[in-house]
Amino acid sequence: MAAAPQAVGLLQGLDLVWVALAAAAAGLINALAGGGSLISFPALTALGLPAVMANVTNTVALAPGYLGATLAQRRDLRGQRRRLWLLLPAAAVGGLVGGVLLLNTAERVFAVLVPFLILLASLLLAAQERLRAWVLRRAAHHGRHPSELWSIGPVALAAVYGGYFGGGLSVIVLAVLALSLDDDLTRLNALKQAVAFVTNLTAAVFFLFSDQVAWRTAVVMALAALVGGALGGKVAGRVNPQVLRSLVVGVGIAVALAYFVRLFAF
Repeated sequence: MAAAPQAVGLLQGLDLVWVALAAAAAGLINALAGGGSLISFPALTALGLPAVMANVTNTVALAPGYLGATLAQRRDLRGQRRRLWLLLPAAAVGGLVGGVLLLNTAERVFAVLVPFLILLASLLLAAQERLRAWVLRRAAHHGRHPSELWSIGPVALAAVYGGYFGGGLSVIVLAVLALSLDDDLTRLNALKQAVAFVTNLTAAVFFLFSDQVAWRTAVVMALAALVGGALGGKVAGRVNPQVLRSLVVGVGIAVALAYFVRLFAF
């Protein structure tokens, strides 16, 4: 797909300060409630980056945050080696397919899809608490454990979505894991972190070889997101994740509506 050369390295000065603040907020929100991409991605497009480049740059910049979340819950991955061997390759393939699809999507087509993708991610985030409650009820039910092989397909499809557009990836992955595996929420959440990390990492590595990464912006965002994530870890016990999640959902829906208005205005 043709690049937008004028956008590469476009952001500087106050624009970089703005995007750093957005990335720090995204890192903090991801650490506390999830959905940080609903803040950082619109910030990039608001500053003039084309939608595809903004999405690619956002994916690359936030990759370290997924690693941090996975390492933070590595203890709960003990005893899940078979699942990791089954699901991480599926996550990698799905993330790669999603990345390929993104880079082969015309800018105008992706711009049309953006409000729908943001709205979907917002609704998924809004349903997260109900999903967690459902997972707990399902984990408390003692019945036959379905074959873990059934989780490969759904995880791969969720990873395709994540490679294409990262918003809501963690919620989707948790949903498919809860649907196909019987386990407690803590272990499923740790598995979700690993799957989401591999999905995002695969897409990000693939994007490194494209001409769609605004490198200066990505580096600034990555550093800011790490700071935000660390801050989120420290204040996790003092902030109500449900209130923060509601705020992010509200912002996401408002952003989606703004994109819809701009889309239909032209």
